[in-house]
Amino acid sequence: PKSHNLPPTTMSASGSASGLAALQDELDALNAQITKQGSAVRALKKASSSNADEIAVAVDELKKLKITAETLRQKKELLDPTKQFNRKVFDEMILRKMFIVPSFEIHGGVKGLFDLGPPACALKAAMVDAWRKHFVLTESMLEMECTCLTPEAVLKTSGHVDRFTDLMVKDPVSGECFRADKLLEDAIDELIEANPDMPVEEREEHMRIQIQADAFSPAELDEQLTKYGCKAPSGEPYGASFPFNLMFKTSIGPEGTSVGYLRPETAQGLFVNFRRLLDANSQKMPFAAAQIGLGFRNEIAPRSGLLRVREFCMAEIEHFVNPNDKSHPNFASVAGKELVLFGRDDQLGSGKTKTVTVGDAVSSGLVNNETLAYFMARTQLFMERIGMDPERLRFRQHLTTEMAHYACDCWDLEIQSSYGWVECVGHADRACYDLDVHGKATKTPMVATLKLDEAMEVEMAKLKFDRKALGKTFKADQRVVSGALEALAENW
Repeated sequence: PKSHNLPPTTMSASGSASGLAALQDELDALNAQITKQGSAVRALKKASSSNADEIAVAVDELKKLKITAETLRQKKELLDPTKQFNRKVFDEMILRKMFIVPSFEIHGGVKGLFDLGPPACALKAAMVDAWRKHFVLTESMLEMECTCLTPEAVLKTSGHVDRFTDLMVKDPVSGECFRADKLLEDAIDELIEANPDMPVEEREEHMRIQIQADAFSPAELDEQLTKYGCKAPSGEPYGASFPFNLMFKTSIGPEGTSVGYLRPETAQGLFVNFRRLLDANSQKMPFAAAQIGLGFRNEIAPRSGLLRVREFCMAEIEHFVNPNDKSHPNFASVAGKELVLFGRDDQLGSGKTKTVTVGDAVSSGLVNNETLAYFMARTQLFMERIGMDPERLRFRQHLTTEMAHYACDCWDLEIQSSYGWVECVGHADRACYDLDVHGKATKTPMVATLKLDEAMEVEMAKLKFDRKALGKTFKADQRVVSGALEALAENW
């Protein structure tokens, strides 16, 4: 593989170009240190043997590295005027040309909701049509259109009801809600702007706290909000911060007894329909299902233009494959395609990306399997097809501390925008987790069968319970205990 640097820039002086290259090298090295230190902090927090002082020292070091990197980034932007972007002028232009407009504008609008104007509708329709042709039709995928309204049981099983949260605070007088970490970040910005002569050390200390705003516990966040004198619009201190679920909750039916949510993602509709999709595909594996539709997330404080909104369109593919054979029949057609990969070792080491062919990425073990790599390549080809600049695209691999315990490998296609590198497409080998949890919750076998060329013998552990002894010992809980033991036996 060959090293990948930022696209060449024409400068008025060769010294400026060499200075930019040196700054980029320094920034890459710093970013690698930040990633490594961040991974160490996550590991310390997970380890029961870690003490508070050890974690505090590691977090403080991470804050210092991030501040240094931000300073270098700003210096680099000043040296390279071609990379500067006037976002305010751009936002005014797309509003004036009616690409997007705030929803219900004459009624004051609602944060995080936007209407697409005529140019954006045409653009979206063309992109959706290109996506459907590139993926669904070319790959003979099974397309579905599932409902946006989802029963609570489905999202409880997937984990969204318990874990899809941000910390929120309320104005005790009006009841208005705010995202706690963003309030802290804004308060620190205002403090620094109001005191341009603030000593460097004091400014850096404030920035260290700002960088860690989204990592604080509720108690720590409350302490910082008090320290910075954050007050609600009513003039009163905010109430205690608490986790807020980001899904829109509603009731299904007039009785109000059936709880539902507007879906935060499109995937669950495909998972719960696995058995019917398998039948529709004549019980043949592997196969892929796709869906284009709306997702809803009740963001506490929408920001960053269209990057954090409350309603948005997404396109998703779930490719179901034999877990013991993750080869792809069309892999050879993309094996020579070059991708810009930012593997976990490079994130923790050099801080630089590499340009690698898809075939080499799989053979070297950088990408876990052919199927995952195939769809990464197909995504890159789609991005190029709709006019994205390849120089501003990269695939970043999730660190081991970022991945769920059941995942084999995860890569995000990121786009370099005026907001930095932003995740656009997620590619994850999630193993059988989603099918397993829905299958167990509903007692429905979410499996496919494979006809073997030769018979195969498999040893299985089968528990035989002494029901009388179980009943005496556990009484009413004997079924729960026997069920738990049988579940353990499945993995023996």
